[in-house]
Amino acid sequence: MLLLPSKLFSLRPPNDIPGLHYPGRGQRYTRTQTLRVLCAKRAGKQRYPSEKKRIKSKHKEILAEVKNKNKFEGLWRLSKLGVPVHNDPGKDFLGVSEGLLHAIAKVLEFPVASMLPAEAFSVIRKSFDARKMLKEPKFVYVVDMDVDKLLSLEPRTLDFISRLEPKVGLIEHLSQGRVSGDLIGIIRDCKRISRETISRNGEYNDNSVSKGSFPYSKSRKLKIAIVGSGPSGLFASLVLAEFGADVTLIERGQPVEQRGRDIGALVVRKILQMESNFCFGEGGAGTWSDGKLVTRIGRNSDSVLAVMKTLVHFGAPEGILVNGKPHLGTDKLIPLLRNFRQHLQELGVTIEFGKRVDDLVIEDGRVVGVKVSDSRDSLQSNSQKWGYDAVVLAVGHSARDIYQMLLSHNVVLVPKDFSVGLRIEHPQEAINSIQYSRLASEVCSGRGKVPVADYKLVKYVGRENGDVSSGASRSCYSFCMCPGGQVVLTSTNPSEICINGMSFSRRASKWANAALVVTVSTKDFESLNFHGDLAGVEFQREFERRAAILGGGNFVVPVQTVTDFLNGKLSVTSVPPSSYRLGVKAAHLHELFPIHITEALQRAISMFDEELPGFVSKEGLLHGVETRTSSPVQIPRNTDTYESTSLKGLYPVGEGAGYAGGIVSAAVDGMCAGFAVANAFDLCHAGIESVFSKTQTAGFVKY
Repeated sequence: MLLLPSKLFSLRPPNDIPGLHYPGRGQRYTRTQTLRVLCAKRAGKQRYPSEKKRIKSKHKEILAEVKNKNKFEGLWRLSKLGVPVHNDPGKDFLGVSEGLLHAIAKVLEFPVASMLPAEAFSVIRKSFDARKMLKEPKFVYVVDMDVDKLLSLEPRTLDFISRLEPKVGLIEHLSQGRVSGDLIGIIRDCKRISRETISRNGEYNDNSVSKGSFPYSKSRKLKIAIVGSGPSGLFASLVLAEFGADVTLIERGQPVEQRGRDIGALVVRKILQMESNFCFGEGGAGTWSDGKLVTRIGRNSDSVLAVMKTLVHFGAPEGILVNGKPHLGTDKLIPLLRNFRQHLQELGVTIEFGKRVDDLVIEDGRVVGVKVSDSRDSLQSNSQKWGYDAVVLAVGHSARDIYQMLLSHNVVLVPKDFSVGLRIEHPQEAINSIQYSRLASEVCSGRGKVPVADYKLVKYVGRENGDVSSGASRSCYSFCMCPGGQVVLTSTNPSEICINGMSFSRRASKWANAALVVTVSTKDFESLNFHGDLAGVEFQREFERRAAILGGGNFVVPVQTVTDFLNGKLSVTSVPPSSYRLGVKAAHLHELFPIHITEALQRAISMFDEELPGFVSKEGLLHGVETRTSSPVQIPRNTDTYESTSLKGLYPVGEGAGYAGGIVSAAVDGMCAGFAVANAFDLCHAGIESVFSKTQTAGFVKY
């Protein structure tokens, strides 16, 4: 399918596209406009009756289950244990403090907190809660209590545990052990158990495998190509290599050391390396970002914990296993990736940096290899064919040429909703003050007692007439919030401007930034006359090109104060300082998007200010444009085997395939795909469900 021609045109044409209205032409946003606000999910006392009924039913089930369990075995999980800030050692202390023992004693109704042995408790989660509705800010803990250890150290707790009853979301009895250890140890345990099973049941002598869709001879190693070295590609490589496959990891970008130098050349001398930048290279786009490890696919699930513990194995601080909002920062990701790479190479993985996959080699409706060339060679003059038994496609959402190549082979791509918008930046001190009030002095540039303040905002905005094309029921939300960070360029083409945020581990920058985005769908694409499978890609490109024109070229980013954006005007040409290092230019950002998107953003920002008074201020600076919040397409695949539904031997995974949204969800998806491929080719004798009690696939949740 051919791409439609570019929609690059002047931002103020005398004649607009028919039926499409642009803001800023004699039109101003007014607070008297009638818009409809849809409520988000309720919590606490405001829950809907149906939700209360469900929780009550769940509580009855738990009570019925605990009657058949021994209270004095296994673990008890105690949640929502609040410790006031003045009674807690601070955000960097992840052990059991005296203040936490007092909170535990209150739950157990044990009279003397100091008599409780700290060794019997393990901190599972620690987060910070400074909501205005609270009497005072507090650290909130989730703690596991080892009953056997507690009774052996303090026998007088026996009567108190005997009276302990489970409560939904507060007290839970965990009688069964959970998967422990990192992914490497888990796989090696699987292999050991498999060998013992075969030894007991007799030798397995089948020399060929036809369990998958394609038989291959067991007289040689299974050859797998993994395209992309982001989280999904790395974890798929790790699983398959540990199971004994001959893995080749193909990455169009450079290893982190060279990638860092290429990014330095971009930031200092404005030299963009098309294949080695903020989007392409070892570790994927998340490497030069905040390194956020938050996820919405089950923070305590076995699969997520396995990924987190694997990151710790390769050098991440153990605090990510406990922090309520774990993040690494680029400075911690770089050495971690080097360790990850070294382990893969020790397993025999061949890593090809600077190699771009230009095409798939297909025979009889099945992928049997890839065509690869030097990524610096735009003419593909030295293309080579490499043969494989299967190809795991783990590219990121910016590998647009891969989407076009897949279409040439009639691989099904489904347009997917995503979000577009602007990135707002405030002084970090302002956000600290808004969120913490007098406690803001405790931040100390990331080295204080409380975390650097962040925020997460979401509103649902729409017009009364219910016309979806004009903005009804749109989700407007903050995305990828980077406290103590900076705005960076994530363009992969010099004629386009696309930005993101990043920060280092301490989050010590004097700025805070976050994307403010609005959901868009095929109706929005069609309003600009973009149709077909890649309509979302063209929609992204359209606004990235417009942003480049507004900035005047040379990677200068167009900016506008938030107050001017709300009023639909450009009152001054001087703007507040920005963390973006390649230059900013005051521009009419309120004219960048179609009017329904702009109005949704304007209304949402005003509502954000009601939630965070001071959010709308002259210090707030909007940057354009943020378009690559997630993949604009999804590549359909079999739910169980992870194989493409339209091309045998192709396994699309991760964010670029439309099944993840962030480091952790992408890593989990790559891990699950690795198990699926290993199982299909009989490298392991069971699926991932036999390893993890419950695996949730990233592709089926809103991230």
